Amino acid sequence: MSALRKVLVVDDDPVVGRSFDRVLSGKGYAVITASNGQDALNKLEAEDYDVVFTDIKMPGMSGLEMAERVKERRPWLPVVIVTGYGSPGNEARAEAAGVSGFLRKPLSPEMIEDSAAKAWSEKSAGARSAAAEAAQPGATVELGGVQNILRVIKNVALFLAAPFIGLAYILAFPVVGLGMLAWMAIQAQQKKSEAVAEPAVTKSGALRNTAIFLAAPFIGLVYIIVGPIVGLGMLLWFGFQAWGKLGAKAVTDRADTQ
Repeated sequence: MSALRKVLVVDDDPVVGRSFDRVLSGKGYAVITASNGQDALNKLEAEDYDVVFTDIKMPGMSGLEMAERVKERRPWLPVVIVTGYGSPGNEARAEAAGVSGFLRKPLSPEMIEDSAAKAWSEKSAGARSAAAEAAQPGATVELGGVQNILRVIKNVALFLAAPFIGLAYILAFPVVGLGMLAWMAIQAQQKKSEAVAEPAVTKSGALRNTAIFLAAPFIGLVYIIVGPIVGLGMLLWFGFQAWGKLGAKAVTDRADTQ
């Protein structure tokens, strides 16, 4: 057996609640009544309902105010205004709050049943729509937004860091070149000393060591000259990479907004 659809009827006149109960109780609905707006809000906090019917004119909180509060807290819950004091102002305020419709007294059984069925259909359609949106791959809008923000931050950070990375290359390459120069000179000098100390060393080995010793300054000089050029090239490369990513992101954002 399916669960009963719970209907909350808010009216200070108990006759209205009994009329709803008499019409709906045998058609799959459980009718609960509240005598005023605050009583209705308390019942809504305590348990879930499928539709709310409320009078406008009641002691204390009006039905319109109660409907506004209900729609603020539970926008998916259908609220139907029941009143004998219909006016364009009341209808405009109720529509602005998002109510599902109006029932004007005196009520007939057909009006009550049709209104309850319509409100239930609206609630079911809203639930299906929400479920379908949640099932779509693009439903995680907040996560996608955070990922886009992180991607932009990464690209901006890369763009801002590119000059410092290039500068590091410019400064590091001459130092590396000088270090290579010193290392090769020391190696060549050691080999030359070993060649002098060891009579068994071949003539070709001595020539090779001498060549390394003489070439070391030129190799180091090449590092010193080429290093800044490589550093500037890296600087430009990083800058263009970051700029390209920012440009592509801007084009994508414009396309999304069109």
